[in-house]
Amino acid sequence: MKIGLMGGTFNPVHCAHVRIAEEALDLCGLDRVLFIPAADPPHKPLAGEVSFARRCDMVRLAIAGNPAFELSDVEGQREGKSYSIDTIGIFRARWPGDGLFFIIGSDSFFEIGLWHRYAEIFHVCSLIVVERPGRPVSDPLESLPVAIRGEFRYTEPTNRLQHVSGQQVYFLTGLPLDISSTEIRSLAAAGNPITGFVPPAVEAYIKDQRIYSECP
Repeated sequence: MKIGLMGGTFNPVHCAHVRIAEEALDLCGLDRVLFIPAADPPHKPLAGEVSFARRCDMVRLAIAGNPAFELSDVEGQREGKSYSIDTIGIFRARWPGDGLFFIIGSDSFFEIGLWHRYAEIFHVCSLIVVERPGRPVSDPLESLPVAIRGEFRYTEPTNRLQHVSGQQVYFLTGLPLDISSTEIRSLAAAGNPITGFVPPAVEAYIKDQRIYSECP
């Protein structure tokens, strides 16, 4: 089985998240994609102090129409920072014979050298790097941290990086959806409509629960 792992704060989950998961599903022929909300993100503070439970609720509503999508609350079941390598390791131990594909934005890919135990990620799963607005990956090899660049080989016809472990890095281009959770929170806090930015069920939940009504 081929399983996509898509982490994030999902504060809130929005239409670009859903579209990216759909495109990743098609690009690599995935059987399913797990949406994994971060309980305690290590790289940035969680804006608005929106609870893990509420963010899970929003993801659950956003993906309800696609049987290939699932919510995983694994990061809420443990203490400490939600480091990606630890989360991936949980699923690798759970499904040792399956293909794992970690889905990240190109902005995160450029900064992966700052991540906790980042080099280990490429040994345990493949990556799907999604182009973010203004952050195209024009030179995949040069975008990697210098310390591990020699572990990869770039194949131009397929636009993929091959790691010595056999894992690969795929690049999903042509999908620079310019939707940000920050903008959505600001709109909701000001009482402005967020229609089209989030799935309808998520929009209704945010309004009903007044989640971002006092969010800075």
